[in-house]
Amino acid sequence: MPLDVNRESFIHPKADSGGIEHHLSNIELKYQKQNMFIHVMKSKLHRVKITQAELNYVGSVTIDEDLMDAANLIENEKVQIVNNNNGERFETYAIKGERGSGTVCLNGAAARRAQIGDIVIIIAYGIMTPDEAQKHTPHLVFPDSNNRLVE
Repeated sequence: MPLDVNRESFIHPKADSGGIEHHLSNIELKYQKQNMFIHVMKSKLHRVKITQAELNYVGSVTIDEDLMDAANLIENEKVQIVNNNNGERFETYAIKGERGSGTVCLNGAAARRAQIGDIVIIIAYGIMTPDEAQKHTPHLVFPDSNNRLVE
């Protein structure tokens, strides 16, 4: 929502208009910052290994439920996948896999974006104000080479 300010009503005829204009710009910037939302990393599974690729599945990425819980991911949440092996970046949604299995399975069209054994980073973003983002701490998970949580 734009700030509804009639600049002329703030400017006194004898005032230095440059000074008033600068002051009004600062007010507008504060207003915009308070009413702006930015995308911030919320969750990250760092360097997990693709264990399966199911081209004929409806879509998504299946992730071991232990990994999802540790990263604060919820089922059907939008995620970005970054493939370290080939540089691909794509978006899909997360679904729960068998707990403790280490499963990271690309389903549907996403299965074309990686090979079994590729190392990927799975990231989810939250939308928040800049002030909220300054206080936000993302959930970062660094599993072992078998996609298991490290104590």
